[in-house]
Amino acid sequence: MASRAIGRATVRAVNSKRLIPQKAPLVLTQNAISKLKKLMAERPDMQGVMIGVKTRGCNGLTYTLDYADKKGKFDEEVIQDGIRVFIDAKAQLTLLGTEMDYQEDKLTAEFVFNNPNIKGTCGCGESFNV
Repeated sequence: MASRAIGRATVRAVNSKRLIPQKAPLVLTQNAISKLKKLMAERPDMQGVMIGVKTRGCNGLTYTLDYADKKGKFDEEVIQDGIRVFIDAKAQLTLLGTEMDYQEDKLTAEFVFNNPNIKGTCGCGESFNV
């Protein structure tokens, strides 16, 4: 299968470990929903977005974002405001309680994962460890 990467993602450790009961393992901000809606409109053949995790960077793990045409057998599905996000089985435990945001400024435009489970990140925020 050809790579269908969406873009880059940054990870930020959240200082306060708020234990807020949630139905979904991942919560999307309005900025993330708006950006994902625009991206999905460009790819109507895709069903949603897949979030995965792979070994990379100086701190161990990094999130991946790809278009997805279907949900895998062990993937978790989050539906928020009409956006479908599939979470790969390997990434599920690292995303519990995470907020996915989209931030844009003069130099960067990226999805940001505000994650309370992270123990450390690299200097650029691309990789993390739990």
